Amino acid sequence: MDAKYIKSLITLLDDPDTNVFTRVADKIIKEGDEVIPILENVWEKSTNPLLQNRIENIIDSIQYNYLAEEFQKWAQSPEMDLLQGTILVTKIQFPDLNTKPIHNEIEKIRRDIWLELNSSLTALEKVKIINHVIFSLYGYKPDTSNYFAPKNYFINTLIETKQGGPIILSLFYAIIAQKLGLPIYCINLPHNFVLGYKDRYFQKTSDAPVEEKRSILFYINPFNQGSLFGTKEIELFLKQQKIKEDLSFYLPCSNKEAILQLIYNASVALQQSNRQNKAILFNRIHDLLAGKG
Repeated sequence: MDAKYIKSLITLLDDPDTNVFTRVADKIIKEGDEVIPILENVWEKSTNPLLQNRIENIIDSIQYNYLAEEFQKWAQSPEMDLLQGTILVTKIQFPDLNTKPIHNEIEKIRRDIWLELNSSLTALEKVKIINHVIFSLYGYKPDTSNYFAPKNYFINTLIETKQGGPIILSLFYAIIAQKLGLPIYCINLPHNFVLGYKDRYFQKTSDAPVEEKRSILFYINPFNQGSLFGTKEIELFLKQQKIKEDLSFYLPCSNKEAILQLIYNASVALQQSNRQNKAILFNRIHDLLAGKG
């Protein structure tokens, strides 16, 4: 990257001729994310609202191009790794994210749980150990005071503050459980996001919906310290919320669906916090991943 060349292009960004601006912006965007620090430096020193706004839009375009490519790679990978997807969502908000503390924390928790597990334990006993380590030893808890704050949707702030919303706590829990080889998966319940412990030995004997539900031993709510519940509680919840029954509310969703829900929820939180530019970026990534963009 030629810094002098980039800086000379930036001097033209406040040109009143939109054709000139468009050509210059396209050239800067093609340089990729290496130019972002230079753009941010110019933005900080500028008192020109037009220039600042144009720089913000250019940075968003550069970030979108990078993230679009990364999300497409993730979606095309056979496993669609849940941790990698969660980190990519966090990178929409924090482009310079240092992922090492995230990996280190997850590995520490995984190891501490692994030391307590053995093959003779029941599914319930294993979950009790996970709950004890995550919520008691490490002190993770729900953020009930500021439920819709944008920070409650990102894994880095979850690890830094030990607090988060339902979906990021559930993803965090599922990531750790799956690294331990446990069949704990995301359940995309409306107005909530929980987990299900799948019966490894379940054998389907009919196509009846009730039969499918039997494949889940029990459900876990990480937003309530990992409390356990069954299908009856989901049925009651849906009735209370006046939501029509759907089998998908009882069964694991795909990793892609879980990440799409995380992106959507974060976008809504950003909109409610009047951070429209970021919300738009999240929406663009959501539409791309959902196949709409």
